[in-house]
Amino acid sequence: MHIRQKLVSAHLDKALRKEYKMRSISVRKGDEVVVTRGQYKKKRSVVSKVDLKKMKIYLNDLKQKKVSGQEIDVPVDPSNVMITKLNLDDKKRRKFMERKKVKI
Repeated sequence: MHIRQKLVSAHLDKALRKEYKMRSISVRKGDEVVVTRGQYKKKRSVVSKVDLKKMKIYLNDLKQKKVSGQEIDVPVDPSNVMITKLNLDDKKRRKFMERKKVKI
């Protein structure tokens, strides 16, 4: 599962890329993303769930209606999104990102 976590990564926004000197990072619950490809292109949302088994992410605002009328979450491939704001609630992630941050 720790290997799959790295595979569920997405590109960073240009500002974040410049700030942290990284091109991509693993997607986590709470990250703000924008969809860059597919039917939901240019849709901004927050990651609600990361499924490592299917290697897909689910966003708060992306829902689809079934024939029965029930709404389900739409799975999105993490390579089709760009992270615009990081969720730094986790101490380990914050510490990792601070190491990468540009020192002026």
